[in-house]
Order: sequence, then C-alpha cells, then structure tokens
Amino acid sequence: MADALLSIPCITLAGEQKTLADFQGKALLVVNTASQCGFTPQYKGLEQLWQRYRERGLVVLGFPCNQFGKQEPGDAREIAQFCEMNFGVSFPLFRKIDVNGGSAHPLFTELKKRAPGLFGSQNIKWNFTKFLVESSTGKVTRYAPSTKPEALSASIEKMLK
Repeated sequence: MADALLSIPCITLAGEQKTLADFQGKALLVVNTASQCGFTPQYKGLEQLWQRYRERGLVVLGFPCNQFGKQEPGDAREIAQFCEMNFGVSFPLFRKIDVNGGSAHPLFTELKKRAPGLFGSQNIKWNFTKFLVESSTGKVTRYAPSTKPEALSASIEKMLK
C-alpha cells in the first residue's frame, strides 16, 4: 500500500491504535457504517465477505459514522454489541468518526482523494460507502452505498489472485 495511507492512525472500538500498515499485504475493504440505516443489513454481507476471504488476505474494516441522519447514535460498547448480536460481526470495527467536513477522519479524506465520487465529488453521500484498497499498489476503488457487499466478490477475487 502506498505512502500516507499506511500511516494514518485509527482507533478500534476497544481503544487500540492501528494503522493500515498493520494490515499490509492484505486487500482492504473500508466502509463507513451505521446501526440505524436502511443499509444496515449490509453488515451481514460484509461479515460474509470477511469469513469467505480473510484466509486469502481480505480485511474488512468498519468505521461507524453518525453524520447521515444521526443513524449511529451509540457509544463504542453499544455499537460493538449491536453489530455482534444482530449480524455476528467479527471483522475489525473502529471508533465512530466523521467522513465529511472539517472534522473528517484523515483516512477518509485520503480515500476520497484517491477515489472521488460521481463527478469528482470528494464527499461521501451516505452510510455504507465502500472503498476497496489494493495493498500492493495503494489503488482505491469506490463503491456506492447501494452496492451490496456480495457484488464486490469478483473484484476481491481478482485482487487476491
């Protein structure tokens, strides 16, 4: 993975500091998530991708965000419990962050630069925007919230070969 993207610090729900360098050599699926969104059932699909591909090198990373319709009101403990109890989430989850605006987390600022949205937009439109990061090149591919996790299987397979 290239340069600055690797060194951006992120804090897990458990309070542990990580960077993407901790996952070097892996394909990364970075997603801004929320517990009370119409797309929340995508947690199930994300967990299925994690279970299916983690032995081959995929890491799913969830970043709860409360910027869209206040759909992630919980604290770290509540988010972790909700995700585990309702969707069996076992992939890494991080502390709640902002993905847009002046307080946007640096990871999402960098991802948006590398993979802008429609018409070059550097904003994220809603929860469950997905970024697939190719570890060897730092290439980032962006997917809309409406793109179901299972639709990424072909891209993940290609990346893991």
